[in-house]
Amino acid sequence: MRALRKVDAGPGLELVEVPEPVCGPKDVLVRVLRAGICGTDLHLEQWDEWAAATVRAPLTLGHEFFGEVVEVGADVDHVAVGDRVSGEGHVVCGVCRNCRAGRRHLCIDTVGIGVNRDGAFADLVVVPATNAWVQPPDMDPDLGAVFDPLGNAVHTALQWPVVGEDVAVTGAGPIGVMATAVVRHAGARRIAVTDLSPRRLELAVAAGADHVVDVSRGEALADAQRSLGMVEGFDIGLEMSGSPAAVEDLLANMNHGGRVAMLGLPQDRYAIDWGRVITHMVTLRGIYGREMFETWYLMGSMLASSQRLRAAVASVITGRHPAERWAEAFAETRSGDGGKVVLDWS
Repeated sequence: MRALRKVDAGPGLELVEVPEPVCGPKDVLVRVLRAGICGTDLHLEQWDEWAAATVRAPLTLGHEFFGEVVEVGADVDHVAVGDRVSGEGHVVCGVCRNCRAGRRHLCIDTVGIGVNRDGAFADLVVVPATNAWVQPPDMDPDLGAVFDPLGNAVHTALQWPVVGEDVAVTGAGPIGVMATAVVRHAGARRIAVTDLSPRRLELAVAAGADHVVDVSRGEALADAQRSLGMVEGFDIGLEMSGSPAAVEDLLANMNHGGRVAMLGLPQDRYAIDWGRVITHMVTLRGIYGREMFETWYLMGSMLASSQRLRAAVASVITGRHPAERWAEAFAETRSGDGGKVVLDWS
């Protein structure tokens, strides 16, 4: 079968032929139809310091996927051949304190599909049956492939109630735009979104933002507050950029008692104005991945109940390429000037 692999330790990827994976007794074998490209995949392709310290080549990349189950293990009774599934990309140990307490997203021994074990940039992928989320038969494959990043957006956006709250989103990448759509769906009052890319800010407006801040033109969240007629700061902050400057601007414009969920991963350490955090009683909470599997239930329920939300999430997909043109797809993703890019493996 075809697989897009990190063949050796170093920059670059290759589309090669490899043996089909073996389905274990607790696994499912999935024929991949679509797979989304994530920032993690760019790090692995470029082989930066984090990738070199994390990945052991050879490895098939890819953790955002949707496909059809073609084989189930002997011990699997809740997933059937023919089911169409999205994949949860974190494989947990099941025996640590957090796993046993039902907090699987906090597992201390999490293994990443496409990072620590072969992933879904391939014709076939094997995952534990518990990681296969069965979708409705009519699920659009492109939409099914973005459930992993949508889960990041939902997990971040719904950390606290947003009904009637003023929300600031820093970073209008695909996850930031989806988070904008989610808080709009969940009842936020006013939403401001910041980014460096005018095109991405257009996506944020389409997803429900009331005001966008083009940082490349020297704009800031204070401008958004004036434009929106806000007397006090933002109640909820969603940090999706990993940018120190964005975090500084966000904290400077939070209301007293404001709450910030932080998903964006920085490249390096950076300073925070802890005096402001303390005296303004701002709550900061780190977010990683999805709650397994409460976030998945929330995603499915919200999408099933709202055509507007489905359209907003689908609009984040701005690039579609056949698997053979993976290099173009990666270049489009790397440009940072669009939405989600999806590889077609069908």
